[in-house]
Amino acid sequence: MTNIERAKGGCKPLTHDPQLRAAAFGHSDDMAKNNYFSHQSKDGRSFVDRIRGAGFTGGSGWAENIAKGQSNAASVVQSWMNSPGHRNNVMNCAYTLIGVGLAKNSGGTNHWTQVFAAK
Repeated sequence: MTNIERAKGGCKPLTHDPQLRAAAFGHSDDMAKNNYFSHQSKDGRSFVDRIRGAGFTGGSGWAENIAKGQSNAASVVQSWMNSPGHRNNVMNCAYTLIGVGLAKNSGGTNHWTQVFAAK
């Protein structure tokens, strides 16, 4: 769905990266299990720290989108597209790679993360 939005703006599709996916899922899972919602992990790590911790090297730019509560992929992508900062990440044609994570907390609330990289 993110690639559909990018195509509307003339950007090439993003390619899935397993290390970025690990970083994205890890952050979603951490937020869900530890009851917080932030780009900074409770242990102080930034999204770049998490990307590097997942083994991703290189790259010339990175970004992260997070969301909480949307029930499905269509609604979370729409929420990101309605937010200027998140939309800018999606529509940045310099990004070529993506990792996506989804985890539910004990109450069933979804925690979403997208991680982008230019490489």
